[in-house]
Amino acid sequence: MDSKASPLLFIALLCLLSSTSTAFNITKILAQYPEFANFNDLLSQSGLAQEMNSRQTITVLALDNGSIDGLSGRPLEIAKRILSAHVILDYYDQLKLSKLQKASTIVTTLYQASGIADDQQGFLNISRTAEGIKFGSAMKGAPLVASLVKSVYTQPYNISVLQVTEPIETPGIENIAPPPPPGAAAAPPKKAPAPAPTSKTPAAPPTAKTPAKSPSKAPAPTKEEPSTPTEAPTEGPAAADADVPASSPVAADADAPASSSVADETPAAAPAKAASSRMHVGGAAVHTSLSGKSKMAVRLLTRIRTELESAKSTAMISTKVSTIEPD
Repeated sequence: MDSKASPLLFIALLCLLSSTSTAFNITKILAQYPEFANFNDLLSQSGLAQEMNSRQTITVLALDNGSIDGLSGRPLEIAKRILSAHVILDYYDQLKLSKLQKASTIVTTLYQASGIADDQQGFLNISRTAEGIKFGSAMKGAPLVASLVKSVYTQPYNISVLQVTEPIETPGIENIAPPPPPGAAAAPPKKAPAPAPTSKTPAAPPTAKTPAKSPSKAPAPTKEEPSTPTEAPTEGPAAADADVPASSPVAADADAPASSSVADETPAAAPAKAASSRMHVGGAAVHTSLSGKSKMAVRLLTRIRTELESAKSTAMISTKVSTIEPD
């Protein structure tokens, strides 16, 4: 029993799927009503019938041959836009319309699904009035222009065909640019032509010039830098020693037997160093003042200083010798 029921169940499922994939055919439905022949032809010519058949649930606001004449002379693309606003993407039959609780109901149309509708152009306004059910665009300020005449065909919850008095034209629907054809790919950007090769050899980039070095300035002499070893007479104490008579001590002590040897053994470096250090302090001034004089004057001054130093040393030695001589 189960083996026989399985094939039957499979066939039933196939039939159900095939019936739901093509729930209706709007062209065949309208072909049964000659008063809608022009409306049916316009749906097929514009390709709108194929889009309607691909839907599972729609409500069609149909126009008879007398009411459709106003759309016959329009461009086919404009007529398609106007008629797509007559296809509601929901099921409404005459009974359901009579039970609407709100005075106005906004519904979505097939034109909204096209993707080119602007603002509220893809919506319809269904209103209950004292004169009956009326339809109009949901755009702000649009009037209710079409009235419900009768129910033409119903296939519950799949398709309902309702006759209305006149076309519902949405404001501004004719001014919208047409959509691109389906499957049309955007053209790739054109590549800029490559420049033709030239026979000229490209010039080498200019090399950066090395900036010339500015001549360096010689460092200025500082005060601590040793001055030129030019001997000059010392100031202060040296000048005081100049009053000592040089001839008498030298002549008086000439007979001393140890005068020459002691004089030779006397360390002259220490006095000279002291004199040199005194000269170092004012050496620059002496050197500057004597820079323009003759070398003879410098030598003379040096000789005077040397004789003064020798006279001092001789006097000190003579004093020491005289103290150690026996009475």
